[in-house]
Amino acid sequence: MRAKQRYVLVIVSCAFLILCYFSGYKVEGPMEMSVEPPCFMEEIEDNILSDYKSKYRERCTMESCFNFSKCQSGFKVFVYPTINDLPLTPTYQKILRSVYLSKYYTQNVSEACLFILSIDTLDRDVLSNDYVRDIESYILNLEHWNSGENHIVFNLYSGTWPDYYEDLGFDTGKAILAKASMAESTYRYDFDVSIPLVHKEHPEKGGDVTHSYSSHLPDMKTHLLGFKGKRYVYGIGSETRNALYHIHNKHDIIAVTTCKHGKSWKDMKDERCDADNKEYERYDYDVLIQNSSYCLVPRGRRLGSFRFVEVIQFGCIPVILSNGWKLPFFEVIDWTKAAITGDERLLFQAPDLVRSISPLQAFNMRQTSQLLWHIYFSSIDRIVHTTLEIVRERFDRLMPRTSSNWNAAPGALLTLDSHNSLNLFQPSSKFTAIVLVKSTEFVNGISHLYKLVQNIGQSKYVTRILILWQSPMKQPYKRQWPKLGSHVKLEVVAIPNISSSYKLVFSLRIPTNAVFSFSENVTISTGEIDFAFNVWMAFSGRIVGFESASHYWDDFESKWYVTGKRLNQYSMVFLNAAIYHVYYVDLFQSWLKEDIKREATQVPGCEDVILNMIASHITRKAPIKVTQRRNLGDTPLFHRQEISSLSSCMNLLTRFFGYNPLLRSEVRMDPVLFKDSVSNLRKKYKDIELANP
Repeated sequence: MRAKQRYVLVIVSCAFLILCYFSGYKVEGPMEMSVEPPCFMEEIEDNILSDYKSKYRERCTMESCFNFSKCQSGFKVFVYPTINDLPLTPTYQKILRSVYLSKYYTQNVSEACLFILSIDTLDRDVLSNDYVRDIESYILNLEHWNSGENHIVFNLYSGTWPDYYEDLGFDTGKAILAKASMAESTYRYDFDVSIPLVHKEHPEKGGDVTHSYSSHLPDMKTHLLGFKGKRYVYGIGSETRNALYHIHNKHDIIAVTTCKHGKSWKDMKDERCDADNKEYERYDYDVLIQNSSYCLVPRGRRLGSFRFVEVIQFGCIPVILSNGWKLPFFEVIDWTKAAITGDERLLFQAPDLVRSISPLQAFNMRQTSQLLWHIYFSSIDRIVHTTLEIVRERFDRLMPRTSSNWNAAPGALLTLDSHNSLNLFQPSSKFTAIVLVKSTEFVNGISHLYKLVQNIGQSKYVTRILILWQSPMKQPYKRQWPKLGSHVKLEVVAIPNISSSYKLVFSLRIPTNAVFSFSENVTISTGEIDFAFNVWMAFSGRIVGFESASHYWDDFESKWYVTGKRLNQYSMVFLNAAIYHVYYVDLFQSWLKEDIKREATQVPGCEDVILNMIASHITRKAPIKVTQRRNLGDTPLFHRQEISSLSSCMNLLTRFFGYNPLLRSEVRMDPVLFKDSVSNLRKKYKDIELANP
């Protein structure tokens, strides 16, 4: 009997050991057993994600899921016509309008490279009022859907309570997913795009720098580390936020939370909720964020949160605690220079981590984060254009922009493939002069034009003079022009008698970075030309000119106006005698929409306003006026009608930018020893005081 009991015990023991072996238990000695129980939540999450991937997500690449043959006409984007019975949220309307106004938009479906749905896919939470039901039936009926090939789908919210997994509720197939809260586990490398989560109130247009964006930001602010937000007493996303009270010290670290969210928060509250809610009310959110050097960005129910964009807007360095989150536009933005990413399980190390960062490093990170906000996140328009540019670079791999193009001013949205952002405004040692001739009758030796060309040619900095001959008068013979040095090339180009004064100029290939434009009747000396060029070399990102004007806002008519009055302040300089970087010429040609360029061809002086607004938009600095001793003889602002036309042009550009980028200045550059009793022979620019240059 005892023998049978021993056999049974041996059999049971063997069976137990076999069970432990296959179920994950480990026996490590006669007296010690280390048990590693399976994580059922991880198994459930992995299973759900696996089902989600197999059901909705092909592991696409550009080579396997994108049809490049559709892009033979270039990178053109087509938006489907809207469906009457499907409403669009305000945010999705902003997205579509941004596409409509982009240089890539096309109404011709046959030349489309990329397709965008007119069906609102932003909110795919079934509990949301904005959730579009039966969306798959609408999408499958689209003529060009083809399993999502060459389509891009925008999404801000996916999944719902209690799991919040990335289920959009329809098969996205081969479509590129531009999604907020993008997870590493579902992101398709070099195919999907991670975008930021933004509020419904996020502006459609914009780009003006915030008050926090300044070179005079303090090294450290009032609080070292700040956070104010919801905490969840149950469910996903609750671990980190429920532990924040441990690091809150009411002095340099402020981390306050509230349980007041949701309809049944009182039923679910814990013993700390009342005290937390009271402490939460002590702090104003905006004041806290603006006065904190670092701001915690823990995950919420989803991986991403509104706080990420909010803190970089207010100049607070984000400390991101959201494991597995692919940061917005991470493939082109170097977030290591603007944010701190930590493990959300190591919350208590965050205070020591930020204290170890030097003030200089913190200052640089804050400046970089503000720059990135300004360039890529300050409006829906910029988010959409950044998304399209990322996709376009995958399509056009021959001339991709470098990391410096994306992460340095003025940014990739305004950096053409031919320019390096770090060397964008490098001054050149020579300039190209462009002279527009509309009505001058050329008289050898005595006409304004003859003297102008002669004075330009005597400059040691000029390398080429381009005469744009629009005059009905006969062109002079080559021998009739002034004799110029061997270093100067003179070229006369006959152009049609059209209303645009600089249309051809903007399409010409300029051999130098510096372009010095003149009108035919300008009276200017060689000394003034050389002095203006030396000023430009010191400020090569700005437009430097002699004649100026300003702008003002009319509250009654809610419009911007140009004023021709001579004021102490100015915001524009005119191109009748001005020098500027050829980069702005390229932007005019390739970046602006065709209707804006058409406006420039119809309104005299409109191109002056456009170029000044482009330069101020990029540099966020005013132009520079060079002091002259007289009227140059060709100021555009003589008539009320011309002023009104320029004002109309300004308002058109303001709608395009979303704000008026022009900045006023009182700076006037004047050569040293301009008017004094010192002998003229000792002066650098001797001919500036001469009566007749």
